[in-house]
Amino acid sequence: MTGVIGIGLLGSALAERLIQAEFEVCGYDRSDQALSRFKISGGHVTSSLMELALACRRIVLCLPDSTVVERVLAEIQPHLLPETIIVDTTTGDPQRTKQSAESLSDIDVELVDATVLGSSDVTRRGQAVLMVGANPVAFDRCQPVLNAISGNIHHLGPAGSGQEMKLVANLVLGLNRAVLAEGLHFAKNLGLDPNTVLSILKSGAAWSRVMDDKGEKMIHEDFAPQARLSQHLKDVRLILSYAEDGSIQLPLSEVHRDLLQRVEDDGSGGLDNSAVIRAW
Repeated sequence: MTGVIGIGLLGSALAERLIQAEFEVCGYDRSDQALSRFKISGGHVTSSLMELALACRRIVLCLPDSTVVERVLAEIQPHLLPETIIVDTTTGDPQRTKQSAESLSDIDVELVDATVLGSSDVTRRGQAVLMVGANPVAFDRCQPVLNAISGNIHHLGPAGSGQEMKLVANLVLGLNRAVLAEGLHFAKNLGLDPNTVLSILKSGAAWSRVMDDKGEKMIHEDFAPQARLSQHLKDVRLILSYAEDGSIQLPLSEVHRDLLQRVEDDGSGGLDNSAVIRAW
């Protein structure tokens, strides 16, 4: 039995990938609505974290941040069986993840961080990139779970390494969205047709996949969430905090944080991250 804790936008996509790969999946979430959707997709609902921990030897975490991960781990740790493997897909603090991995190893439980590059829709299609931090033995043991989610898997090093790579990827990806938003805003104010502008940008050296995934959403103000803006703002704050600890200067990310904060302060943090265009 494989468990999934956290069945939100991304967690539900991960669970569906596992179900489609014929895993028997049980799930836990505080949201009754999320559990109802999960049950409809073929999952088994558990009534408590303890029940899930006792039933599953493989557990996938998809949670908001490291604080929630640590709280969940503290609750399930007394019930984990030896040789259980935990795959944490949360975009969290790499240092705190390393500490959790060390603590769990004392009870013969492996923690693998397998962060996901890609929205819930991209993940559901099996097109996400998995960036993994784990010791070689744990990495080999969790291959069936990782392969069910995506065929694009990169092992970066020990626990925490995948999350470090995710911070780098999110920095570049988020700034790509912000640049596209500013370009479309600039074009609109010049009186250019935004659809033509997007088409031309896609055809030349300025192209990025962000244009394929978010361009039309920005133009048509279709901000139904694939990944929420407030979640990316959390990631940018984490990036800047991690950089500050290492005395690393990231001036563009500081500007990006301020743009995202402006949108969240306007009450739009729950929208798709393409809503960054509202900052203009």
